[in-house]
Amino acid sequence: MSTYSPDLRIELITTGDQAGTWGATTNTNLAYVVEQAIAGYVSVAVASANQALTYINGGSSTAADNQSVHASIALTTSTGANFSVYAPPASKQYTIYNASSYVATIYNSTVIGNTTAAGTGVAIPAGKTMTVWSDGTNFAVQNSHLIGTVVGNVTGDLTGNVTGNVTGNTNGVVTATAGSTAVTATFGDNDTSIATTAFVQAALQALHPVGSIYINAGVTTNPATLFGFGTWVAFGAGKVMVGLDGSDPLFDALEETGGSKDAITVSHTHSFSATTSTAGSHTHTATRDMLGEQSGPFAWSSGSYATKGSSFLNAAGDHSHTVSGTTDSTGSSGTNANLQPYITVAMWKRTA
Repeated sequence: MSTYSPDLRIELITTGDQAGTWGATTNTNLAYVVEQAIAGYVSVAVASANQALTYINGGSSTAADNQSVHASIALTTSTGANFSVYAPPASKQYTIYNASSYVATIYNSTVIGNTTAAGTGVAIPAGKTMTVWSDGTNFAVQNSHLIGTVVGNVTGDLTGNVTGNVTGNTNGVVTATAGSTAVTATFGDNDTSIATTAFVQAALQALHPVGSIYINAGVTTNPATLFGFGTWVAFGAGKVMVGLDGSDPLFDALEETGGSKDAITVSHTHSFSATTSTAGSHTHTATRDMLGEQSGPFAWSSGSYATKGSSFLNAAGDHSHTVSGTTDSTGSSGTNANLQPYITVAMWKRTA
């Protein structure tokens, strides 16, 4: 009674069996199993989200009966969505062309004919061709080390060394091990060259030449630590910066200093003078109550009077008054009274 090999299901004739017919069995094995496993091609139409590849004992002239044995498989689908196919739990290498517009994933099944994944699978993007292999449980991408020229797209992780040129777009993260090198583009090039650390350093130094000022409102860390280059000194402590003005002697040279945060009163004086009006002519009334001569402060200028009554003294007395003094002081202290609105930041000057 015949048995079958575990991977390709080749019919193994028991010694003494199939007398006179063993040649036909052998030819079937060679034509429809061995040859198809080496060079055979089959197109598989996938009609469901999960579909098992056909697999039978022995060979068949009908390719659809034994899809799993073929070396190359083209996949199409009518599902309108991503789909999965399941090869039997046997070691095998396949070249698969995903002719559909959706992602196809190939797995090993746990049992021939079912759609339960035995392990990890490989996703094949729409319209792409990949070579995969299986250990009977897990599928993996065939090539992890390439020598020569690769034309087309690489999807997934590329781990290892690349010797030569990589032409095209790289989507994702490119991680190089320590010591990896790349060609450093010339600073100022306006192209899509990869920026090496040397290029980045050159760009930063070009943006921060000696004499430039670096301002940071978040940290006070020296830029030599932040950037990794240059000698930097703290700059302009307690001062604001003013633009260079060649027409103003106060601002016509770099790093001129001046000004005061205290208010300064310009030297000046206040004076005043005043006089009262010189108008002041007036009279005083004096009363006579006795006969004869009068004396005292209200004496008559001459003669005597025998009658009692009143008279006016001479009108005289124009005079003036001088007024002097100081004005009252007012206002507040000028200390720190001359500051514009401000916000503090850390400023550094590159000196080397």
